[in-house]
Amino acid sequence: MTIKELFFQHVAPTSDLPLQLEVQRAEACYIYDTNNKAYLDLISGISVGNLGHGHPNVRAAIHQQTDLYLHTMVYGEHIQQPQVQLAQMVCSLLPDKLNAVYFTNSGSEATEGAMKLAKRLSGRSEFIAFEKAYHGSTQGALSLNGSEYFKQAFRPLLPDVKHIPFNQIEALAHITTATAAVFVETVKVEAGVQCIDAVFFQKLRERCTETGALLILDEIQTGMGRSGKLFSFEHFGVVPDVLLLGKAFGAGLPLAAFIADKELLQQLSYQPVLGHITTFGGHPLSCAAALAGLKTLVSEIDLADIAKKEALFKARLQHKQIKAFRSFGFLMAIDLADFAAMRKVMNYCIEAGVLTDWFLFADNCLRISPPLIITTSEIENVCSILLKGLDQLNYT
Repeated sequence: MTIKELFFQHVAPTSDLPLQLEVQRAEACYIYDTNNKAYLDLISGISVGNLGHGHPNVRAAIHQQTDLYLHTMVYGEHIQQPQVQLAQMVCSLLPDKLNAVYFTNSGSEATEGAMKLAKRLSGRSEFIAFEKAYHGSTQGALSLNGSEYFKQAFRPLLPDVKHIPFNQIEALAHITTATAAVFVETVKVEAGVQCIDAVFFQKLRERCTETGALLILDEIQTGMGRSGKLFSFEHFGVVPDVLLLGKAFGAGLPLAAFIADKELLQQLSYQPVLGHITTFGGHPLSCAAALAGLKTLVSEIDLADIAKKEALFKARLQHKQIKAFRSFGFLMAIDLADFAAMRKVMNYCIEAGVLTDWFLFADNCLRISPPLIITTSEIENVCSILLKGLDQLNYT
């Protein structure tokens, strides 16, 4: 059997339309298939490869750590240098009250841990999230999901979860002294890049402070430079009580975290002891990669260039088939007529060597979230291909 046949035989499916790209290797902005055809990865593995694929600094850190040790003990028991150094550096780049890190394997697990923390601290059970929100696929995270389509087959989920309209100040009245926490994204990426309003964000912060509800900010997709700042909340001057990181945080390896004040996180260690625990969270190999990635991001990437490159995408992608173009840094959505139109353009681009995709709650939109290292000449090239793909819609 071929590797493709074995894939369909033994790997559990997630959809009936997988991309089926047979990956041989990946480097910088490109993925190469088994025929050595290059594809420019315009989605960064869904906002994971902010530094591109296989950055030399990250590879070197992985090799060095592999020679020292891999797993030794569950998270929080042994003192492991990559873990400690990464936590220290992340906290040094954050506001003072975000000073302690709980490492997890994935963004969904970070969401779950933050939910438990909010319950433990408040003694409350109610959570508030927003319509068309996405915070992960495990059952607690799925309960926060703002789309019934993705939840209907898995009910019952957590009770006491409310979904309120995004960017509507009057909806903040739903946040009360019964609310344990509010989960919010600065950009509702899976809704097709819908950005938070600055005044709404400030009012949300104020309402959470008034009611004693934790403000939990999901930066799993928007963090690590993708917005043009290291963390997207820096655009707004609003500081959350808990910050969720993932995806690009691991620099290509599985790693996520929920970050809060040490005094808050301390309460997960007693009544009960081991109130939250993970075997592989903060794995030394992932932390070594993430530390090298963060150092590279801070020292070698000029985040001011993101806005300039975003503007270049916006200027070049002018076409009568585009209903709207929404962006926040290197998170961009091309709004087309419907899923069929999106799929036709996406398939054209893949054939032409450009990988793009759509959004969970906006399947009529093309997703553009390239590596931060993409060059202006590469942007010009992919925009030309996208425009040719859009031209195909003129003849249908």
